[in-house]
Amino acid sequence: MSKRPVELVVISDVHLGTYGCHAKELLTYLKSIKPEKIILNGDIIDIWQFSKRYWPESHMKVVRKLLKFIAEGTPVYYLTGNHDEMLRKFADFNLGSLQLLNKLVLPLPKGKAWIFHGDIFDVTMQHSKWLARLGAIGYDTLILLNSFVNWCLAKLGRGKMSFSKKIKASFKDAVKFINNFETTCADLAIDKGYQYVICGHIHQPEIKEIVTDKGKVTYLNSGDWVENLTALEYANNTWSIYRYNHQEALQDENDELDPLENEDLNDKLNINKLLELLKTET
Repeated sequence: MSKRPVELVVISDVHLGTYGCHAKELLTYLKSIKPEKIILNGDIIDIWQFSKRYWPESHMKVVRKLLKFIAEGTPVYYLTGNHDEMLRKFADFNLGSLQLLNKLVLPLPKGKAWIFHGDIFDVTMQHSKWLARLGAIGYDTLILLNSFVNWCLAKLGRGKMSFSKKIKASFKDAVKFINNFETTCADLAIDKGYQYVICGHIHQPEIKEIVTDKGKVTYLNSGDWVENLTALEYANNTWSIYRYNHQEALQDENDELDPLENEDLNDKLNINKLLELLKTET
């Protein structure tokens, strides 16, 4: 299928290794684009809930596709999140065109973009990490239950529903948390003189201008690949939210192996360098 050129793609909260991850849909999206740069903005692999008992081939294919971008020389920035926080001790590590970072400032034609996952503004993450981990397990269970319910609804010819979205909408504290998160990110970005602030973490895709007494900034959130199946795209000096469309994807979906999947990635990426680093840290 023809690949759509995109200058910059921001993806976050994929949660590979969990039942709620829509890896097949993400793979279809990645195969449909030709990006100049890719930013993986945290929680790509869910190390919190990682288990050898659950790592489907579709999840591995997403990893292979990202490795293919790296091997071809496409700059890929992996910014750490809370579910993959153990990678933070390797920050500033480079592997080919891959850079592992905690945050990134990216110059754009209309200003600088300040990019980070966003868990630093989550009070639960800072003070009750055990509660955050428990909540992650509960969320994954809710998504799994939601998938079964939606399967039943589809069999009955009815539309899908989202449990978590209904819960967020019905609890004032959840709505307040999202608003506070966005405002806090915007305030700090304005103080630092950035024109854009880009986050993930809260699984809420958004693009909006936030104005305060100190100035204004464009707040962006890439959403997630558990529920919303969204990404941020930048092209022709314009930001947009990509939303996965099941019907459109069915027309173009092609699950054949990429040529690189049959090649030795170690020769192209110098995986030994990463393995040596891991040995020195353990």
